[in-house]
Amino acid sequence: MIIIDKNAISRTASIDVKFFYNNAKSRFKLTLHSDETGFSREIKDQNVHRPGLALAGFVELFSYERVQIFGNTEITYLKNLSVEKRLKSLHKIFEFNIPCIILTDGNQPFPEMVDLAIKQHVPLFSSPLLTTKLTYLISDFLDDQFAPRASIHGSFVDVYGVGILFIGKSGVGKSEVALDLIERGHRLVGDDVIILTKKGEGILIGAGTSLVKHFMEIRGLGILDIQKMFGVRAIRQQKRLEVICELEVWSDGSTYTRTGLDETLEKILDVEIPYVKLPIIPGKNITVISEVIALHYLLKHNGYDAAEVFKNRLERAILNKSKENSERGVNYFEHDFE
Repeated sequence: MIIIDKNAISRTASIDVKFFYNNAKSRFKLTLHSDETGFSREIKDQNVHRPGLALAGFVELFSYERVQIFGNTEITYLKNLSVEKRLKSLHKIFEFNIPCIILTDGNQPFPEMVDLAIKQHVPLFSSPLLTTKLTYLISDFLDDQFAPRASIHGSFVDVYGVGILFIGKSGVGKSEVALDLIERGHRLVGDDVIILTKKGEGILIGAGTSLVKHFMEIRGLGILDIQKMFGVRAIRQQKRLEVICELEVWSDGSTYTRTGLDETLEKILDVEIPYVKLPIIPGKNITVISEVIALHYLLKHNGYDAAEVFKNRLERAILNKSKENSERGVNYFEHDFE
């Protein structure tokens, strides 16, 4: 049973325009037309807004707290106004506490627009990207920033393309299993503290922290740099979480699945993830079993469930009361007597 401390769950309430500009200027090809005095303004909504109706004077439903996008429609409308009417229309926008304005499609701001932006301390940008593309990119960027996050202690490895998060008590061997998997050609996403970010309704993306990244602690040995030791092929920056594997020292009091017919799910940030509890005993090859967990997940993901197939075969045998199964049990190949 995974218990995540509520203090480990967070959601960003806002980001300032300075953070947005520094992290998005190259990606979105942003050009600043005002000064930086308004960079402390906060963006509190991951959605963007096109203020067409607000420019026309209807501000009753104006979503001013969002990033404002001026596309060809808004710029063409303003061009068809006289300088006096254009200034009046822009004043209606700048009266609100908007975070910033971005002009798309290579449009350049009007001189009076630049003057108002500097006077009202509203960051004013332009981008050569098309409105549709820029809107998608900004929404995706802000969605990442405002997405709910949870931190969990464990080792996160990409095994055959399946993101497996190994959890368990301290010292149980999570990092050692991850290290063995890396040596066998699989890829480390993160160790120790894993940050899980909710993307969409049913997707969790995991990554290591910016401090630890792809360093790993092995008890009795110390800190290892996995990227330097095994190369870039041995790491991933992020991966979708698909299976949670809890490592536990064998206990007679614990219950472990024998058939796999009843899939166990754990809920993190309201997303249900398949969960496996793996008992550890001397001589048990956890690394190979971890690879099998990944392969088993891929088979189920592609519609084949071995437990269900075996159950159906057993039920048919009982129903048919097959003599072949009840009396003999094995069909030997002809002339195969080894």
